[in-house]
Amino acid sequence: MKTFIKRAPLSIVVLFIFLQLSKADISLPEIFSDNMVLQQKSDVILWGWAKTGEILVIKADWMDKDLTIQADVQGTWKITMKTPEAGGPYNIHIKGHNEVILKNVLIGEIWLCSGQSNMEMSAQWGINNGEEEIKNANWPEIRFFTVGSATSHYPQDHLAGKWSVCTPDEMRTFSAIGYFFARKLNKELGVPIGVINSSWGGTPAETWMPEEVILKDDILREAAAKQKPVPWGPVEPARIYNAMISPLIPFRIAGVLWYQGEANVGRAVQYSKIFPVMIQDWRTSWGIKDFPFYFVQIAPYVYAGIDSTESAYLREAQESALRLAKTGMAVTLDIATVMNIHPPFKKEIGERLAMLALNNGYGLKNQSNGPVFKSMQVEAGTIILQFDNAEDGLIEKNNKINEFEIAGKDGKYVKADIKISKNTVLVFNPSIREPVSVRYCWRNGAEASLFNKAGMPAWQFRTK
Repeated sequence: MKTFIKRAPLSIVVLFIFLQLSKADISLPEIFSDNMVLQQKSDVILWGWAKTGEILVIKADWMDKDLTIQADVQGTWKITMKTPEAGGPYNIHIKGHNEVILKNVLIGEIWLCSGQSNMEMSAQWGINNGEEEIKNANWPEIRFFTVGSATSHYPQDHLAGKWSVCTPDEMRTFSAIGYFFARKLNKELGVPIGVINSSWGGTPAETWMPEEVILKDDILREAAAKQKPVPWGPVEPARIYNAMISPLIPFRIAGVLWYQGEANVGRAVQYSKIFPVMIQDWRTSWGIKDFPFYFVQIAPYVYAGIDSTESAYLREAQESALRLAKTGMAVTLDIATVMNIHPPFKKEIGERLAMLALNNGYGLKNQSNGPVFKSMQVEAGTIILQFDNAEDGLIEKNNKINEFEIAGKDGKYVKADIKISKNTVLVFNPSIREPVSVRYCWRNGAEASLFNKAGMPAWQFRTK
């Protein structure tokens, strides 16, 4: 793990910068390198460092006119350049007293993947059909950027990483979800796809947020204060954000894919506040209003016990972010390994995230969601449930529905009997004559048994 030290006193820093910039060459942050992808049809920001006052000339193969920019007194510069429709490869020349050339640049769609180990997990970790997938991973229009693990007390402007072309060797160690997402988008859209992976296993949401955002909110500050140190990664507010997210801003992206929450299980009430605030802050920091943010609902896993409910509450807390515009959730209740917190079904998850993106942002309509509880009514001891995303009807898995529970006025849940009628579910138990509520998949070890005809699993829910 790489850890940045605290910054030196300002006077020393200023002197150091002055001495360095008197002889500085043009340099760029690591996110700009050969083989990168830039967001198509956008105002892309290019930035870097040079000698104080130096005039830079920027040429790109797709531009008719050169751009010029002058480095400021700190030796920093920033310029906006327009990108064309998807295509390439192109070269970009940045010339002052020295010249930097970015080669083999593609124009397409850029997505940032982030979160815990399930997003970090690569094909070589043991995903389904992993070796075959690795062997066939020759996709020259897919490009990868992996951010190296690092922490910092303060926001940084450099990070470890570089762009690479998707080959079997590169795909083997890259985020499997990111790869399968990119592959499906490339197939469906026919444009280059760039994927940035900035993930760290076992880390709570608080460390992925700026510290000032946490400190100014009582609920977030209290949640952060209760974090206990762990040996596998940071838990303090902003430590990862400063080193692994901040240096990427304002690199233009199409949206974010997020798979995190396991480290926040047991703190669902706080997470229902933390997660939406994090999304809003990232959008504000990037200066891209409402960029798409699609996330994965955590998979069933034993945690404190297979029949405990703490993960169900965390999944419910994740759903709270759906009130924000341009968000979407990929459900994993049917593709879990209850005794393994790292399900091998990364292809399915990557493609479900891609379906959300294609459906919501790229205009390629599909059934990207499973049945979602809509309403209930009670008739003669039976609760009748209605669902959205089930217009063609509901189906059972292996001709058997389970994980439904029903409760009376005492609030004690018992297993329920089920009957499907087109797009409704009838729930009852002879021992409960006056039922008042139903819940579905409301335990750590729950696995989906209700689907729509598109094969997507129903979301967990509770009616009360």
